[in-house]
Amino acid sequence: MELIGNRYKGNIKHGRMEGYGEYTFPTDTKYVGDIKDGKFHGKGVLYFLNGSKYKATWEEGIAVDGTFVFPDGLEYKDKDWAYCDGYDRRFYTEICYGFIPPGETQLTNIHPPPVIPDGCYDCTDGFYDPKIRVITSYSGEFLRNAGKTNMWFVKIKYVVSPLL
Repeated sequence: MELIGNRYKGNIKHGRMEGYGEYTFPTDTKYVGDIKDGKFHGKGVLYFLNGSKYKATWEEGIAVDGTFVFPDGLEYKDKDWAYCDGYDRRFYTEICYGFIPPGETQLTNIHPPPVIPDGCYDCTDGFYDPKIRVITSYSGEFLRNAGKTNMWFVKIKYVVSPLL
């Protein structure tokens, strides 16, 4: 079933989404879980394109209790949040896997860190190749041509620290 760019796979009752299903928004954000009378209702998870997710209990389309999980597995807590609190500024991967060696720079919380080809520069969403003036995602997909304005990058060498 497709509705104005949205997609739904699941049970239908009286022409409405009902039961367990998978609802995909035009942005490709996906809800998987219980649906009642066309609304998220019961246990369900919103999956975002960046790998994060929101696990929640829903009542008539409104999340009444939930947990946000970042792509690296860090779970947000609205109480007793100890991550990046002003006293401990480490990335979550540094907490889990230890610090990188002195002199190296960690620009992202991705673990393992992305591979940057020789002669290219990290742009945090991909890498810049100065030979062809193109920014490519870490997985090799074209992102954009490099312009003369708003270009910044850092040339670094990633080293994965051993587990402590």
